[in-house]
Amino acid sequence: MDTKQRSKILLSSLCYFLLIGLSHSFADTLLQGQQLKDYDHLVSADGTFKLGFFSPGTSRSRYLGIWYNMVDENEVFIAKKKVVWVANRDNPISDSGDILKIDESGKLTILYNEGSSSFPLSSVEAASNVSATLLDSGNFVLKEFNLDGSTKQILWQSFDYPTDTLLPGMKLGFDERKMQVWSLTSWINDNIPAQGSFSLTIGMGRDNSSTQIVIWCKGSIYWTSGMWQNGRFELVSQLSNEGNPNFRFISNDGANYFTYSLSESENHSLSRYMIDSSGSVLEIRGMAPFGACSYKPDPGCVAQKMPECRSQNVSFEARKGFMSAEGQKFDQSYNLSLFDCQAECLNNCSCAAYAYTSVNQTVCELWGQEITFTKKHDETRVIYVLKGKKAKRWIWSAITFSVLVAILVACSVYYFMQRNRTAAENDAEQEILLRELEAAATDYSGTRTLNKVRRDWKKSHELHFFSFESIVSATDNFAAANELGKGGFGPVYKGELHGQQVAVKRLSRNSGQGLEEFKNELLLIAKLQHTNLVRLVGCCIQREEKILVYEFMPNKSLDSFLFDPTKKNLLDWKKRLHIIEGIAQGLLYLHKYSRLRIIHRDLKASNILLDAEMNPKISDFGMARIFGRNESEAETRRVVGTHGYMAPEYALKGIVSIKIDVFSFGVLLLEIVSSKKNNSNYGSEYPLNLIGLAWELWIEHRGLELMDPTLDESCPHDEVLRCIHIGLLCVQDQATNRPTMSDIVSMLTNETLDLPAPKQPAFFLHRFEEEPEVPPPNNRHFFSNNNASITVVEAR
Repeated sequence: MDTKQRSKILLSSLCYFLLIGLSHSFADTLLQGQQLKDYDHLVSADGTFKLGFFSPGTSRSRYLGIWYNMVDENEVFIAKKKVVWVANRDNPISDSGDILKIDESGKLTILYNEGSSSFPLSSVEAASNVSATLLDSGNFVLKEFNLDGSTKQILWQSFDYPTDTLLPGMKLGFDERKMQVWSLTSWINDNIPAQGSFSLTIGMGRDNSSTQIVIWCKGSIYWTSGMWQNGRFELVSQLSNEGNPNFRFISNDGANYFTYSLSESENHSLSRYMIDSSGSVLEIRGMAPFGACSYKPDPGCVAQKMPECRSQNVSFEARKGFMSAEGQKFDQSYNLSLFDCQAECLNNCSCAAYAYTSVNQTVCELWGQEITFTKKHDETRVIYVLKGKKAKRWIWSAITFSVLVAILVACSVYYFMQRNRTAAENDAEQEILLRELEAAATDYSGTRTLNKVRRDWKKSHELHFFSFESIVSATDNFAAANELGKGGFGPVYKGELHGQQVAVKRLSRNSGQGLEEFKNELLLIAKLQHTNLVRLVGCCIQREEKILVYEFMPNKSLDSFLFDPTKKNLLDWKKRLHIIEGIAQGLLYLHKYSRLRIIHRDLKASNILLDAEMNPKISDFGMARIFGRNESEAETRRVVGTHGYMAPEYALKGIVSIKIDVFSFGVLLLEIVSSKKNNSNYGSEYPLNLIGLAWELWIEHRGLELMDPTLDESCPHDEVLRCIHIGLLCVQDQATNRPTMSDIVSMLTNETLDLPAPKQPAFFLHRFEEEPEVPPPNNRHFFSNNNASITVVEAR
């Protein structure tokens, strides 16, 4: 009897623990249709890694991540940080109702806000037989399977989207053919995994045959490893394959990346490289960190340019005590790291101390030189005080000097009054514009993210206000010899500011258009950062003058090559494909990955600029439209853009969606392949535009005849036909039939992906005999006719 009773108790206990295990664990695999809820986990087969939702440090926000599930007392954890990957690092979830699932289309998606909001991780669709597995390597892989159980394709994997940690088997570098970049980006601090100030990546040497590891800080090189030579990096002895054949640098078929693996005896050593919020790269097994430029500078540290008011050897001393008054505070909405806080102080010439808190909330506080510090050993707060510097009295000296000059020389009084008056007016205009930008940002969608645009814009180190005098000097008083071109906004000039070549776009004084475009560009630039978008350096606002300053593009715009009979020969097929893929990546960022969803509305060859290496950069966001995250389509009575690139539903009905950019991209793709303008006359029996010509050649199986005849016959015809195919999918008449930019990037990079047959495109027959030909203005080249942007058209 006792034996039976014990058996029943044992069986009941076993069933209980099985039920508990099933309710909180899916072993290592999530199947299509299953839901991984908050506090559920996937655990790799060997138990090394765990995947689930977590809250880092003292934060209450929820993130999907992967972390070490092992405990090894012999290992030293840096700051006890075991998390190696975060899925939604820039999109924290405020509630605990988050779910990870594979939806009906085979996409891996995070659901939150009780399922009303979603965050997709993968973009490629697969109808069925899809599952996601957490591997023993720490890689989370989404696969599609054949009916026999074999792998059909890998749809997505976390190793292709690193955060701040490099695990054995991961790659650090890039693949030019697939337009894939593998890089690490620091957390802001231990409580916020959002992208911090530092990133670790691979950079090519000047001769493109040697490679180095580079740490970037806000767009500037912070540290380099030296070139890879004879199995090691010059300046980092621990990064070599000497005595470690599993440490490798690989360069072939356009792929350049560093990777490493572990021997069998090391498989559970928890080895990984991690870039921290100060820019140092740490190796968990105890190797010395490298890139530690903010402490004792390592070999390879690059001297950072300091403001003119600071000396190069300026430094701060950590002290315990308190300040005599409160300082200027930057709360957690600014997402500042400790390094960012120090940078804010360094770039503020009157700042003499700063403090940083990241326990309960992230706060950076700055104090000016007039506020005194009192030392107190039992104070818990650490304040970083400028070394060897007493509070300067230069401000009062300047005022005293000004008063003396005013007394002695009457004309100087007038001069200073006028100068101060002008400065005050400019400051007032800048503040008015800031308020207008804030209001515009709120009007677009009213979300908290957009309401932070003003703060982010004002604290940006990259965007500067320039005086009108400095702009005049930089352009030789807007000399005609420096004019690069003209548009609806106004003329563009080449100039030089602080040793940097720039392009200066000046709003035409007598132009009724341009002011709204000017504000629009400033509104967007605070958030848009991508290698395929032109960077805005700064602006000038002085009375009637409204000026934008961009980075200079030495090769000007794409149309200056594409439609010039002599220069288009410089664009071989490899360069054209590289330009196509770069434009696609830039648009994908605007539509999906930027913090604001942007629709460009004026994508065309003249708005694609080319840098010295012929990398494409999308420019001119004056006509762009901001969409809310949950907004997919809208109507407008202000139709802007360029004829020939406008989608039909937008030109005729004013319907705005991401698909109008897709249409423009399709037109641009066909132009790049053919070196023909869409707004030209082709055909013999009746005139066709380029879209119509491409469609007729395609349905007659003569698609290759669209290719620019100057292209080398050895260029891969299958790639050319695939690009024409994608272009025709983009210009289909119905917007719902057009692919998204995510789909297009997959089509361009995955040659095994089958493409659907294109449907009837939206194209128009041109009957030029019914309308008189309008000669182009004298200041336009013959290949740029009908290229002006339309800024206001009333939709029917």
